[in-house]
This record gives sequence, structure tokens and C-alpha cells, in this order.
Amino acid sequence: MTTPERRMLQAHLRAGRDHVLAAVEGLGEADLTRTVAPSGWSVARLLNHLTHDVEIFWGCAVVGGDEEARGLLQDGWAVPVTSGAETVERYRAWSGRTDRVLATTDLDAPPRWWPPADLFPFPPFGTARQGVFRLLVETATHAGHLDMAREGIDGRQHLVVG
Repeated sequence: MTTPERRMLQAHLRAGRDHVLAAVEGLGEADLTRTVAPSGWSVARLLNHLTHDVEIFWGCAVVGGDEEARGLLQDGWAVPVTSGAETVERYRAWSGRTDRVLATTDLDAPPRWWPPADLFPFPPFGTARQGVFRLLVETATHAGHLDMAREGIDGRQHLVVG
């Protein structure tokens, strides 16, 4: 069911993901996989985080109740980077899968799954909409991190208003 609210949420999520992908567009393997932050993350590791801890966890597992996604849950920061290009493609694939979940999700219904309290000691969301908000916040936050990383790599700035 398409509503103005759903269209707006999907448009904002799509814009955030496009921002993420624009921030990494054109980067070679060395720039995708080299450390860019004092904490030790690379662009590819941040993309792993977005894939595993945002798209797979929040989008597919929590909101969608997807059993395959639940079987893939792990700390995205700890997922080994096989290649930067593979990491980008995995992010695209899981973003698309989340979009398919969101297209049929009743935003007023509870999430279809919540992790056990011993693994995730936080109270469950009351609605799937809260999971979508989490997707939006995480994506937007990390798009900004990728902007800073990209500027440090080659000076490219996403959007400068001033």
C-alpha cells in the first residue's frame, strides 16, 4: 500500500543511500580499503557496517523478519573486507532487498522480529515505522562520515553550502 508517508520515507532513504554511493563512487581498491579514521575503519568497513548492521539487521531481519538475514547477523565492523568493489555491490544488493521488504510492510504493525534480550538488551520497537526511522538515521549519519573520509582521500566535497 502506497501512501504519501511511505513515499516520503522511501524517497529519503533512497536519497541517503544515493549519498552513500556517491561518496564512494570512483574510488579505487586502495582508497576503499585503506584506513581513513583514527579508530581504524576504512570506507569498505563502513560499508560493511551499513550492510550488516543497518540493511540486514534493521531492514531485513527486524522490520522484515527475514530468516536468511537473521542467519547472517554479525558485527558489520568485524566482517572481513574481501574487496572494496564487492563491499559496494553487497551494500547495493541488501539495500534493494530492504526496499522490497519496506514496500509491503505495514508501518503501524510491530516489527516482524526482535533479537533476544541476551544479545540485544533494548526494548522492542512498537512499530515497523520506528525501524524505518532507524534505517534513515544510520544511513544519513554514515553518509556524513563517508563525506569526511572522501574529502580526506581526494578533497572531493559532496555539498558545501556557504
